Amino acid sequence: MVTATMNIEKARFNMIEQQIRPWQVLDPTVLSLLSLVKREDFVPAAYKDLAFADLEIPIGASGNNGQNMLAPKIEARMLQELGVRNTDTVLEIGTGSGYMAALLAAKAEYVYSVEIDPGLAETARSNLQRAGVANVRVETGDGAQGWPARAPYDAIMISASTPVLPDAILRQLKIGGRLVAVVGEVPAMQVQLVIRTDENAFNTINILKPS
Repeated sequence: MVTATMNIEKARFNMIEQQIRPWQVLDPTVLSLLSLVKREDFVPAAYKDLAFADLEIPIGASGNNGQNMLAPKIEARMLQELGVRNTDTVLEIGTGSGYMAALLAAKAEYVYSVEIDPGLAETARSNLQRAGVANVRVETGDGAQGWPARAPYDAIMISASTPVLPDAILRQLKIGGRLVAVVGEVPAMQVQLVIRTDENAFNTINILKPS
């Protein structure tokens, strides 16, 4: 048991040092969260051995419903770019297994996370409860146009890729609010940071290509 725990911690350390730091994830708070929030607890049982691998992991009851956990380096870079503060109310679109929600919740005051797949939403709730995360509410529904019921938000994370950013979602940001998403379609995809600078103005920054 001790050896297994040591092996897991070694794999986690290697993930951070060999995958995540080289992608310019250098924020010490983010790096600390990646050590504290146990990614392996949010990975489907069939893929536990790949929890720290540099690849996307299928999620869902059958593992073939088209949804995936993003590669760790992409998750970490998106989290860093969002710059969540402890007073923030955050919207996440695409809960998946609940791992990103757990990372966001460790930095934010409160997180609303929306998942269209009822089975995944229930899995995420169970994973978050088991991990002791209390400041996340997982909503079952279609977040394609955001989640206006709880708007406006200080920060929005779109954990599933989107061909374009709907204006309806952008307008759920507070002025000064930030949004991070993977935008576009293969092969022209970008991780983008969008900042709402005033009532009708948004500043978009292309961060990286998620190759």
